[in-house]
Amino acid sequence: MGVVTVDFDGTLYQGDSFSMMFKAANKSFGLKQWSVVAKGIVKAAAAGLVKGKNAFRMQFFKAFAKSFKGMTDKELDAFFDKLVRMGKRDIHEDLIHKIREHERQGDHIIILSGALTPFLQAFTKEVGLDVAIIGTELQADGSGICTGNVGSLINGDEKVNYVRKWMNRQIRVGNLTETEANETWAYADSKSDVPLFQFVNIRLL
Repeated sequence: MGVVTVDFDGTLYQGDSFSMMFKAANKSFGLKQWSVVAKGIVKAAAAGLVKGKNAFRMQFFKAFAKSFKGMTDKELDAFFDKLVRMGKRDIHEDLIHKIREHERQGDHIIILSGALTPFLQAFTKEVGLDVAIIGTELQADGSGICTGNVGSLINGDEKVNYVRKWMNRQIRVGNLTETEANETWAYADSKSDVPLFQFVNIRLL
């Protein structure tokens, strides 16, 4: 038994979650929300010119998250449920079956992605996976209302940092042995996942 990390965008979900968020937003957002996104696109374009494509995506991601400001958990759930339904045809069904094999073998599964955590939660619920999730958190205030801010973007080296934290926490509470932690697998597709591939013992694409 071991720990299996599974990337989301381009791996478990073979579509483009950015495009799907735009499509879902077209059915849900009002003028106020689109104005927030538009301002963010301008900032993202400027960042992209100076720092490159990855900086553009990061800035755009943060801007889109701001459009959720003021939403309740129920409203967020409704948006991301819609997003998952719209993108069901892009689910990597063969990988879903492989994950189920790992579950039957007693492996610990982590969906590990820079995608927003509510999206990952809606996705795993839709496909019936009972797994751990490490994603980019949408922050909320004391009343549970979304602030539009996000936590650390789970990308590159951050994926390794968060997997280490997750493992240490599970070992402390007795849910994971050190032997299991030393048998780590990764399913991923991107150059940004190189640090993760360097971390794991067994690499799968």
